[in-house]
Amino acid sequence: MHNGLKRSLSRRLLAVALAVTGAGFLTTPVAQAEPTSSCQDLYFPVTLTVVPQIMYGKLCVPAGGSNTVHVLIPGGTYNSSYWDIGYSPETRSYRQALNEAGYATLALDRLGTGRSTIPLSALLTAITEAEVVHEVVQQVRSGARGPKFGKVILGGHSFGSGVAIIEAGTFKDVDGVLITGLAHRINVLGAATVFAATLPVSIDPKFSRTGHDPLYITTLPNTRYDIFHRPGPRIEGAVAYDEATKDTSVHTQAVDLFPVAVILPYSRLIDVPVMVGLGQDAVFCGLLATDCSSGEAIKRTESLYYSSKAQLNAYAMRGYGHVINYAPNARDFYKAVAQWANRKVGR
Repeated sequence: MHNGLKRSLSRRLLAVALAVTGAGFLTTPVAQAEPTSSCQDLYFPVTLTVVPQIMYGKLCVPAGGSNTVHVLIPGGTYNSSYWDIGYSPETRSYRQALNEAGYATLALDRLGTGRSTIPLSALLTAITEAEVVHEVVQQVRSGARGPKFGKVILGGHSFGSGVAIIEAGTFKDVDGVLITGLAHRINVLGAATVFAATLPVSIDPKFSRTGHDPLYITTLPNTRYDIFHRPGPRIEGAVAYDEATKDTSVHTQAVDLFPVAVILPYSRLIDVPVMVGLGQDAVFCGLLATDCSSGEAIKRTESLYYSSKAQLNAYAMRGYGHVINYAPNARDFYKAVAQWANRKVGR
């Protein structure tokens, strides 16, 4: 699979070059988020199975600059806002916390979400999205499309973590990997509950005129607390923000996500430090699934699926569900991530 992905990428390099030459690269400054960092919108030309696309990312850099950037991939039905939550951002924004810790962040909209272009849903799989993220990582490293960074920590949530595993295991071009909301032992009943709470985007008024084809899906209205936040406290402002910023996904993304990123496990190919963060996740935690009772328990379970080069570290967000960035004590997790990054990668 490794060689196949590389051959696929090579065939598309010419198409990427032509797309970049023809369309150029756009950056649009946006308002400074807070005194300690500056942010800008970036639009990366990429290619999805020979079809040119544009992937959006919000780049935020601390006032003192940084040599290391966290490239962040959201999960299914989420977009870049997951990494910069607007409800009480001083508590819940990963972007703000890591900027304050001295790291740059690049929060991406996966193709088909947010401000990225919307391809045919059939083209979107965990593997093809990993190839697209690889193109973004290369542009970030080279500085050809914006600021140049010497080190990259690739972070993901849920489906985005599967993409990060495939990208890092295949292309070996990042310096650290952060996995959240994903583990290798699945609670089948919990996963089925999440899939049951989805519907075609054409039925949801929010997406009925966005240009998504009928195979794109989103979550049923007013279900996100139950499937993503529980057993955490129901904080109405946080849940309302999550419902308001919900986005799309496609079922084909799970077709290779579970066999490749979860079951194989492809994660053993990662040769840089890895940190795993999980809440009390109904999809991945449970008696016959992952032991999420503590960081040590997660590490004990997940270490079977990583090589010694990963130097695996783990964090348990107790008392919250799948979307740990929404936890009222998310800052504790962000502090642990920054400490891990300082030790294993550096700024």
